[in-house]
Amino acid sequence: MLILIAIATFFSTLLGGLFALRFRDKLHLILGFSAGAVIGVAFFDLLPEAIELGQGRYDVPVVTAVVALGFIIYLILDRLILFHPHVDSEDCQNEHHHRKGWLGAGTLAVHSFLDGVAIGLAFQVSSAIGAIVAVAVLTHDFSDGINTVGLILKSGHGQTGLIDKKREAFKWLLVDAVAPVLGVLVTLFFTLSETSLGLILAIFCGFFLYIGASELLPESHHGHPTRLTTGMTVLGVAVLYFAIKLAGV
Repeated sequence: MLILIAIATFFSTLLGGLFALRFRDKLHLILGFSAGAVIGVAFFDLLPEAIELGQGRYDVPVVTAVVALGFIIYLILDRLILFHPHVDSEDCQNEHHHRKGWLGAGTLAVHSFLDGVAIGLAFQVSSAIGAIVAVAVLTHDFSDGINTVGLILKSGHGQTGLIDKKREAFKWLLVDAVAPVLGVLVTLFFTLSETSLGLILAIFCGFFLYIGASELLPESHHGHPTRLTTGMTVLGVAVLYFAIKLAGV
C-alpha cells in the first residue's frame, strides 16, 4: 500500500510538470496559479501541520517565529548569496536567474521529499492517518510539478534556448517527482519525532511564502494583464484550500 502511494506521488508531480511544459505559451497564467498554490500550501497545509505537530512542546508564537526564520533564510540566500549587484552583462544575469531557479526548484524538491517522509511517518501512526496525509500530499503534488517547471522556465533569459530550458525543467521535474518516493522509502529505516517534523515544516512554510510572494507572483504579473493573472493566483489559493479541506474530511 505504502509503495503504491509513493508511486502515485511520482506520477501526480510528473503530470503537473508536463502540463506546465505543454502550455508554456500561457506561462504567466501558470505562474499566477503557481504563486497562489505555493502560498496556499504554506498557509493551509504546512503552517497548520507545523502547529499541530508542535503541540505539547512548542506554542504557536514559537512555530510562527520559525516560519519567519525560514522566510529570512531564503531572503538571505536570494538577495545576498545569489545576488550580484555590480554585474550588468547579459551572460552573468542569465547565470544569476539560473541559480535562483535552481534554488527554488531545489527547495520544492526537498519539500516533496518531506512530503514523502510525512506520508511514511503518518502510516507509522495508523493507516487511517496515513491515508489522510497521502490524499493531502497527492492533491498538491500536481501543483508542485507545475511550480517546479514554472520556476525553471522563468529563470534565465538571453542566450538560453527554449529547448534547453525545457530539458532543464524536465530534469528538475524528475527530481521533484522522485523526491517524495525517496521520502517514503527513507521512513522504512528510521523514525522522527512529530515535534522535529513540525519545526522542519515551519521552516519550509517560510521558504514557500517567500517563493510565492517574491518570486512567482511578481513574475506572473510582469508585462501581462493583471486581471487574468490575479484571477489565476486567487484560483491557485482556492484550489489548494478546498483540496486540503476535502483531503481532511
